[in-house]
Amino acid sequence: MTKLLIVDDSALMRRHLTSVFEEVGGYDIHVARNGAEAVAMNTSIEPDVVTLDINMPEMDGLEALSIMMAERPVPVVMVSSLTERGALATFEALNLGAIDFVAKPGGTISLSLDAIHKDLIRKVRSAARARLKKPSRSAAASASARQAEQPATRSSARTTRTAASTESRSARTSSRAIQQPAGISGDLKPGIPNYNELNVDDPLIIVGVSTGGPRTLEDILPNLPADLPCPLLIAQHMPQSFTRSLADRLDRVCALKVEEINSPTVLCNGHIYIAQGGHDILLSRRGTRLSAMPKPEDAEFLWHPSVERLGISALKTCKPANVMAVMLTGMGYDGDNAFTELRHAGAHTLAESEQSSVVFGMPDALIRKGGAIEVVPADRIADRMIAWSRKFRR
Repeated sequence: MTKLLIVDDSALMRRHLTSVFEEVGGYDIHVARNGAEAVAMNTSIEPDVVTLDINMPEMDGLEALSIMMAERPVPVVMVSSLTERGALATFEALNLGAIDFVAKPGGTISLSLDAIHKDLIRKVRSAARARLKKPSRSAAASASARQAEQPATRSSARTTRTAASTESRSARTSSRAIQQPAGISGDLKPGIPNYNELNVDDPLIIVGVSTGGPRTLEDILPNLPADLPCPLLIAQHMPQSFTRSLADRLDRVCALKVEEINSPTVLCNGHIYIAQGGHDILLSRRGTRLSAMPKPEDAEFLWHPSVERLGISALKTCKPANVMAVMLTGMGYDGDNAFTELRHAGAHTLAESEQSSVVFGMPDALIRKGGAIEVVPADRIADRMIAWSRKFRR
């Protein structure tokens, strides 16, 4: 039986969440009313998985999460209305070590849970089996500052978090600073060559990712150089209100320009494109140029933005030998068929290894189908992307 700790300051929400998991069965359920209780119960009852609200009195969810990950790391799924309105708080939670999140829709509690309970159950089950990652450097610095605080000063935790994150981000940006090429002007990101629009026969990297994706992407993408001679398209399972924030966050830490695809876009080398949540991303030819566009979710596909649909689109639109398809951490099997077909058609396919995957579902599904040419840990994936893409440098 899985020991589940539900943390929420709302008694009504605790009752509803408890009833959801009681109905499913297989859970030994405990509840906490705030972050301070959650921290104490994490060590006293040792839960297997935690659902954690963010906006709570006495100690908020982010502060509680940072302490829990330092004292006794445990798989956590964030469940809060604040995550829907405040994507930045959600990404900080993921950087602190949370496995996944569920964003409650608006309205009454009962209606909200009816809309998300299947997703919540699925993510809690997956989190209970997930591989925990250490907090990012910025999160670790923020967590250390929190633990040094006295209870009377905990109200300043959010300021401390912001300062620590900004300081770490500035250090990363400085460490990878690239000189602006001569002759480049306009609003291009510093260090990005003024590449021409992508030709349909030029190389392209596509990436599929789900649970654990934001942290994994933030570990991989900043290691790519500004002169990467191809574009990179990412289908990350995520609601619409979060993908823009994800693109903005990655843009701040990457040498490459990162943007969300929210309208038809002609692809350019040296850019990273994030599929817009609530949509799938499809490739098309515009003359001799390759473009990407968001399309409404297709019910034929289970997950969105759909990795499978992106892979099928690449197979139909691009020369497979000039495509690298990368499958990263995530539950389920989205993209395994399309990526396997790409491999058989001549594409270079790569799966993240089990040792670094938060959830090994999607990479494992691809490997089991024989669709992965390479299986490598996350810390080697950027190097493989660079080596592959530079074979096409003109």
